Amino acid sequence: MTKLPRISGRECVKALAQRGFYLRRQEGSHMILRRDDPLVQVVVPDHKELDRGTLRAIIRQAGLSVDEFIDLM
Repeated sequence: MTKLPRISGRECVKALAQRGFYLRRQEGSHMILRRDDPLVQVVVPDHKELDRGTLRAIIRQAGLSVDEFIDLM
């Protein structure tokens, strides 16, 4: 199992943008990202540092593996 990096919410958004996600809307500190094909919606908190469990859940919801996500960074 690969160790997750310590990244911010904005760094996570930049990595997911490489896989076709775009900022749909923002409510407070929560950025809602969307990909149209196949349809997936992910919520990323705009925090300075994401908790590892939160990051792992975001990666899982995006349909990526941890290794694929790290390659995007």
